[in-house]
Amino acid sequence: MAYIKKTVEDILVTGKKVLVRCDFNVPLNKSVITDENRLVGALPTIKYLIKNGAKVILCSHLGKPKGEPKPELSLEPVALRLSELLGQDVFFAADDNVVGINARKAVTEMGDGDVVLLQNTRYRVEETSNGEDFSKELASLAEIFVNDAFGTAHRAHSSTEGVTHFLGTSVCGYLIQKEIKFLGDAVSTPERPFVAILGGAKISDKIKVINKLLEKVDGLVIGGGMAYTFLKAQGYEIGTSLVEEDKIDYALEMINKAKANGVKLLLPVDNICGTSFAADTLPVVTEDENIGAGLMGLDIGPKSVETFKKELKKAKTVVWNGPMGVFEFQNFSGGTLAIAETLADIEATTIIGGGDSAAAVNLLGFGDQMSHISTGGGASLEFLEGRLLPGIDACDNK
Repeated sequence: MAYIKKTVEDILVTGKKVLVRCDFNVPLNKSVITDENRLVGALPTIKYLIKNGAKVILCSHLGKPKGEPKPELSLEPVALRLSELLGQDVFFAADDNVVGINARKAVTEMGDGDVVLLQNTRYRVEETSNGEDFSKELASLAEIFVNDAFGTAHRAHSSTEGVTHFLGTSVCGYLIQKEIKFLGDAVSTPERPFVAILGGAKISDKIKVINKLLEKVDGLVIGGGMAYTFLKAQGYEIGTSLVEEDKIDYALEMINKAKANGVKLLLPVDNICGTSFAADTLPVVTEDENIGAGLMGLDIGPKSVETFKKELKKAKTVVWNGPMGVFEFQNFSGGTLAIAETLADIEATTIIGGGDSAAAVNLLGFGDQMSHISTGGGASLEFLEGRLLPGIDACDNK
């Protein structure tokens, strides 16, 4: 999907009230932010607007308050931390209805370069249903809309898509522009060989992306829980491993499509198993693809690691979405770690497709060695499927 959208650099922002949709959906532990990646990712756009004299009004969701004010999901801790990161005050407009007296007063009193943060947009039930009234209220605060929240760009919500109908100018921020460049180039003009790695629990989560990637890639590596449905489809024993019985025919169809398209499809050739889904279950390595009775596959085995690494070392573009095993359990994190290490070492464009794979790469300490880590798991998958993302589609074309 090739998007050619206007960015903050294509418009005049000085003296203008600019509503910026960010992704501040950060993990909190007793009001302490435990991972600041999303805040840091938003800084370039915010700093550009401040430097160029805009009146910067930030908005975001946090968690799932489901249309009710929940103090533990307030964005106040984000305002405090952003103030520190920006080196200037970020005024928090504490309105449970998001666009209330505090928000309107704060915006009215803004000077050029000032920053205000609105309360959690999902305190309003209309946010996720893209309610017109809430969209109008948000738009009434500003003259320009900037979307920089890729993680929610696949959702048509009031603060991502609805608001654009009531403002004359809607553009992308730097973060979305970066996502468009890396994911867009990977989909449309990848340097070859182009290899995709898909993991995670279920085929059903990635049905469309598997189908689409088989039309674009030179190689497809499949690990994680979804691999066992593919193995069962080929007649192997999988013990008590995760399987989607209703997706076995689809798995066979994809195996045949890979052959027909000349795509090298790599599945695990051995597995690391346990007797239960638990961190302390003893790891058992299988000799081949077959998993014995009473055992469940929890990671790819050492032979699989070597097979996958060999293929990845030839690649010039790699997209990875989904871990190879239960990487949260130390005994079953080896496959994911090996893939992350390999991608950190190779001379290729390496794109991590958000979600669990992004968490794994950062947790394992390889984040800064990847070309790009997407900020949106679901959004990056839909992008790779070639689907329109409403939050980006609504921004003005160049």
